[in-house]
Amino acid sequence: MRIIAGEWRGRPLAALGKGDAGAHLRPTTDRVRESLFSALAGGRYGDPLTEARVLDLFAGTGALGLEALSRGAEFATFVDDGRVATQLIKQNVAALGAAPRARLMHRDARRLPVNDDPPATLVFLDPPYGRNLGAPVLANALQGGWIAPEALVVWEEREAQAAPPGFTLIDSRAYGDTHVTFLQAD
Repeated sequence: MRIIAGEWRGRPLAALGKGDAGAHLRPTTDRVRESLFSALAGGRYGDPLTEARVLDLFAGTGALGLEALSRGAEFATFVDDGRVATQLIKQNVAALGAAPRARLMHRDARRLPVNDDPPATLVFLDPPYGRNLGAPVLANALQGGWIAPEALVVWEEREAQAAPPGFTLIDSRAYGDTHVTFLQAD
C-alpha cells in the first residue's frame, strides 16, 4: 500500500498484505482508493478535500484519512478500537510526519464521546462488512457533533447502502466487491 497522490505521493504505508481477518482489517486497495479519490477530486462533490477536517471511522491502517491529508485536508481524526489497527495508524502517521495534523482515538466507533473540536467536513466510514454497523455509527457521530452540516460521507460496504436519517444519498459506485455510497449530512 502507498499514498496515491499529493504531498506524500508514492510514500509506502505499513504493509498488511491482504488483511488480518482476526483483527477485522481489510484495507482499501490502492485501485479502489485511486478510483475513490479521483471521484472526490473530479468536482462532482465540490471540493471535499482542500482544508477538510476528516473523520476516518473504522480507520484500519489510516490509508483513507492519510490520503486525504496528502491531498490537502487540514486535519484527520482516526478512530479504531483494534490493537493491530492503532499500531498501524501510529506507524503510518509517524512515517509520513503527519502527527501535527492527525489524532488517533483508540476506541469503538459506536461509542464516540461528544466532540468539542470543529466537526468533520469529510467522513470515511469503512466498517466490517455485513455487520450493520454503519448507520448506528453515523447516527452517534452526528448526534455527538462529529459531523458538520453538509459534510460528505464516503461509506464502504459489501453492497450499496441506503441513507440513514440525517443524511441524503448522493451517489453509489461499485468497485469490484466494494460498494461506495456517497452521502451528505443534512
